[in-house]
Amino acid sequence: MNGNLSLAQLITQASVPVQFIMALLILASVSSWAVIFAKRSLLSRTRKQAEGFESRFWSGGTLVDLYESTRRAKEDEGLVPIFTAGFEEYSRQQQGGLSDPEDVIAAVQRQMRVAHVREVEKLEGGLSMLATVGSVSPYVGLLGTVWGIMSAFIAIGSAKNASLAMVAPGIAEALIATAIGLFAAIPAVVAYNFFTNSVESLENRYTTFTDEMIGIIERALRTAKA
Repeated sequence: MNGNLSLAQLITQASVPVQFIMALLILASVSSWAVIFAKRSLLSRTRKQAEGFESRFWSGGTLVDLYESTRRAKEDEGLVPIFTAGFEEYSRQQQGGLSDPEDVIAAVQRQMRVAHVREVEKLEGGLSMLATVGSVSPYVGLLGTVWGIMSAFIAIGSAKNASLAMVAPGIAEALIATAIGLFAAIPAVVAYNFFTNSVESLENRYTTFTDEMIGIIERALRTAKA
């Protein structure tokens, strides 16, 4: 081997198992970055949508007007589906002549809870993949390193030559697998922690909104009953 091997040469001259592990790690890294960019865009858009919708919700208009405006705008993300599910169920209960406020509230809560879960599931999509890449990649890289070093020492034993020039290239190419594993894992772990906090924040926002809307409906039912 040439004593001035470049990084690319070390990768191309690595053993087939080590090359396979490197390719697997690079694929995992590319996939995790794709999820990171997509998730960042989704969470940013959802947060802005939630802020805008809450502003309209508390602007003083009626729930009917807000519902019609969201239908015309064809909004279907974040707080809107939760609001829509609750309002439509409330309307159905009113049209059905159900007079017991507790039954109405319970029905509205169920529908809003279902919509809530669906929206949170959308936000959480891809996070398990980031968690897997972040936790598994270092071990996969270590496997490549162990295999590469083992192959290097087997070659040394066959050649009966223990010089540094003989050992260095094999060990270097083996350590590249660990480096690629860390390169894949670190961004995935950081992104997972950041996105998990963001999803939790939005989930709390959804829960708070649900409680506020239920309170508004409950007051409306009590006023109508009085």
